[in-house]
Amino acid sequence: MSYQEAHEHAKCRLHAIFTDPYSAFDNDVLERKLHLDITLKTLLELPLTNGRLRLQVIHGWENGAFDPGALQHSEHPVSGLDDIHEVTARYKGAFERSEPLPDDGGSLLSEARDEAIAQARRHGQAVDAETRENPARWPAFEKGLTLYTLFKVYHRLTYGEDESYRSILCEMPEGQREIHEFHLEECEFALCVPSDTADAETAEESLLILHESQLEPMIALLDKHLGAGR
Repeated sequence: MSYQEAHEHAKCRLHAIFTDPYSAFDNDVLERKLHLDITLKTLLELPLTNGRLRLQVIHGWENGAFDPGALQHSEHPVSGLDDIHEVTARYKGAFERSEPLPDDGGSLLSEARDEAIAQARRHGQAVDAETRENPARWPAFEKGLTLYTLFKVYHRLTYGEDESYRSILCEMPEGQREIHEFHLEECEFALCVPSDTADAETAEESLLILHESQLEPMIALLDKHLGAGR
């Protein structure tokens, strides 16, 4: 198994902009608002306005639970802030009516895990039940480190994190991606963006990931920093 599948605390796009992106968003930084403006315009504005953004909303883990099969989600194509407002309204309406939250079915983690384990077994690798059930042991099989990295991203977005920013390089099925993870006073979210930005006009799709509880804070953040583009 290649341990190059994922690399946390990697140098990604924001390292070329800020001297130390890990401290750029701390509450006591004087230019924090400017840093957020630059970051959202660099990572999010173009895919948001060009229709190359998907919003992935996760839910299902509660009270410390982290069973991969219990993690639910819905995905929504986004071509402007109004689309995110619409998704926020759908979730809010479902919650107020005590209805199930939007769910695309399937699993973000368990199906990919089982497929990777099946492939490892076909290649002669023994993967026992304990390894299957324990995410910390997933790096033992090919593609498992990527899945474990994503598991940790989803867990931090659900339950919080002390670091305000984290950058990750990760091999996804679509190719190498940068994951920019933010745990801010205003909102917690992650942006999964293509690593290759040589041609910004034809770049592949980006993904905005957040927990359902962060929808309203997210739209408030985007209205504040990118609202002029609505």
